Amino acid sequence: MIMLSIDSSTPIASVAVLKDDVILGEALLNTQNTHSEKLLLLVSHLLQELNLSLKAVETIAVAQGPGSFTGLRIGMATAKGLAQAGAKKLIAVPTLDALAYNLLGRQGIICPILNAKKNEVYTALYQSEGETLKRLSDYWAIKPEELANKLHDFAETVCFLGDGVNIYRHILIDSLKESVVFAPAHQTLPRAASIAALAWQRAKQNDFDDLYDCSIIYVRKSEAEVRWEATHGQKITS
Repeated sequence: MIMLSIDSSTPIASVAVLKDDVILGEALLNTQNTHSEKLLLLVSHLLQELNLSLKAVETIAVAQGPGSFTGLRIGMATAKGLAQAGAKKLIAVPTLDALAYNLLGRQGIICPILNAKKNEVYTALYQSEGETLKRLSDYWAIKPEELANKLHDFAETVCFLGDGVNIYRHILIDSLKESVVFAPAHQTLPRAASIAALAWQRAKQNDFDDLYDCSIIYVRKSEAEVRWEATHGQKITS
């Protein structure tokens, strides 16, 4: 099976091509949210470098969130459009799961943190179990101070990664002291290759998403929804 994976859930855009369990190629741009301009160009460039056509791709994998609302919508719309137009299968992978997968095999707690703005991070807690990753918590949009308090309950080293690290590093160190470890630079960025690796695990089980029912994991409401609810005095339900 040839799979194309797409991740535009953060300011980083990346795409990867996987054949069965082998990553054939990956392209990544850390150019801060130009996904509407760059994403399809990245796809085209990578396929061209691999001497593959889009027709050869059988499955599209995509980052499902949480993350940038705009980036997520661009990525999901691109993935669904390619899947529908080419009659391809679709697999959506939670962004935090894929980010944590960068550190598969590491001992202790793995804690990806993405900048959610409003002095919050998107996060979840993970632990390696052999060749798999176990999620220990829900997906949260939470203040870094609250996250640090939750982590005090674990008597283990906590390894942080993601674009929230540089912003909230001092808070985490001040609260967790010697329990804190930070992933090296090459492991801290979201990668489409990790999306592909997790999607491949599902594809082997013939576990695909429905093109029309597959939805984004937002975790919290957008600013527009919050303002609408405040103005109209009622909540928006999905």
